[in-house]
Amino acid sequence: MGDVSLLALRRLRAPLIALILAYAVSVLGLTLMPGIGPDGEPHSLGIFHAFYVISYTATTIGFGELPYPFTDAQRAWTIFSIYLSVTCWAYALGSLISLVQDKSFRAALARSRFVTRVRRLEERFIIIAGYGQSGRALAHAFDELDFRIVIIEEAGDRADAIDIEEFRHSPLVLAADARWPEVQQDAGIAHRHCRALIVLVDDDEIAQAIAIGASVAQPEREIIVRVHDRIAQTNLGCFGNIHVIDPFATFATNLSLSIASPAVLWVEEWLTSPPGDACPRPLAVPQGHWLIFGYGRFGHAVAQALEAAGSSWTAIDADTLLVDEPNLQRGDNSEDSLHSAGIDRAVGIIAGSDRDAINLAFVSRARRITAGLTVMIRQNHIADRGLIEASRADLAFVKSEVMLRECLQLLVSPLLNRFLMQVRQRGNALAEEIIVRLLLELDEPAPYVWVFDCLPSHPGLRQVLNTPGDTPLLLSELLIDPTDPPNRLRAVPLLLARGEQLEFIPEVGITLHSGDRILFAGASGVENAQRRFLLDPSPLEFVRTGIEPPRSWLFRRLARARPHSSR
Repeated sequence: MGDVSLLALRRLRAPLIALILAYAVSVLGLTLMPGIGPDGEPHSLGIFHAFYVISYTATTIGFGELPYPFTDAQRAWTIFSIYLSVTCWAYALGSLISLVQDKSFRAALARSRFVTRVRRLEERFIIIAGYGQSGRALAHAFDELDFRIVIIEEAGDRADAIDIEEFRHSPLVLAADARWPEVQQDAGIAHRHCRALIVLVDDDEIAQAIAIGASVAQPEREIIVRVHDRIAQTNLGCFGNIHVIDPFATFATNLSLSIASPAVLWVEEWLTSPPGDACPRPLAVPQGHWLIFGYGRFGHAVAQALEAAGSSWTAIDADTLLVDEPNLQRGDNSEDSLHSAGIDRAVGIIAGSDRDAINLAFVSRARRITAGLTVMIRQNHIADRGLIEASRADLAFVKSEVMLRECLQLLVSPLLNRFLMQVRQRGNALAEEIIVRLLLELDEPAPYVWVFDCLPSHPGLRQVLNTPGDTPLLLSELLIDPTDPPNRLRAVPLLLARGEQLEFIPEVGITLHSGDRILFAGASGVENAQRRFLLDPSPLEFVRTGIEPPRSWLFRRLARARPHSSR
């Protein structure tokens, strides 16, 4: 409340001084006015009685003349005091109303409330700097995963609009420039429950400044930043805690995977989609000649991906500032330009300009010339979703969806990122095995993904991991419902990490050791049920014996005494 109090005192300084002077003059004058006591002798009011009379007189309450009836001089001074104090009170109240309506005061008050609420957070949260299309998608996705969201958005109208959106847990919003260190501190960058800072502002220079400033202030905090400029990516790569995401490069990588290893891409998109979303169907991208409309950063990225996959391409762009290249054709999306670029022999087109309406026009004209084309289209603005849907494209590049999958992959479970990188290296064979297991065990919607840590520090696993004896902990036991054995939990173990050793799709009969980490994919609520094994040994004993063990001190004593009484 320091800034709020300072601003209030500064704005109300003159009215407060006027009120103090009015009371001081009124009280002093009333003590000097001659009065008469009940015995007819002269009597003057003391400071206390004068202050008492002026207090109810200035507020127009009016208790009467105390302690004795006033003389004409006292009444005349009281009349003067009434008008003086009422005028000063009107001035003070008007200044107070003006202060409450002042934008800077309201902003300071909102920021003070924001800082207090962030400081009191007792659950994990993520800071999002920049609330555009990608920020909105990420906020809702992490809200579904029970993360609290703290949003920094410089545009006040955009920040105010967040209040009318539906969230499970209302996000904390601050309308400010995230480049300032004090803004990042107020947002909780140093808070013990802060998981990460995600920078999604549109300007690469601003994004770079935010990320580097946060990294210097909090080297241990994970920072994810979206940038497109190669120089900015190089600069940010010098910081170990900063993860750089270029949506164009990511889409190009996925395009390469869809050509070379479609099953790998399917696994990646399935496991990194928001839980509950429909299972994505990767596009089978044909090899051959492609037309790319728009040869900016997006066009460059997809052209390199097509070339790496063995496909030929021709880019069409009217920008005269572009450097000449053998595959670049200067022109528009007219029929002559399309024929010149090889539309007659093309297997697909990519509409990648920064204008959605022109992209749709390009797709429509290309389809009239050549039927059966594979179509990819870029969506630039969320308001143009209707145009993109009208194109009936086989694949749409939506920056927010790419950012969402990448951030979920990095933050929800770092082990998931390690798993997916290994799947990429091993190729379609492992990916197809994973797909079969997921389809057999789970429904098609995207599953929840979590990591189960086998650590003796957990009360429920301490004894079985430290002294396993003849009954070591088995992976199969973690797949039984601890509240209703022998029913099975709807979960699939994807990876067992034992130090540097990785085992994909581990057998359920495998013995678990201290320090093992298991990556699971499963249905909603399964993670919480499985966490019961960590709390105390009772769920594990219940799963093994089918008999629920006593939990309270009294029943444990009775259970130990029962064998002796039977003898």
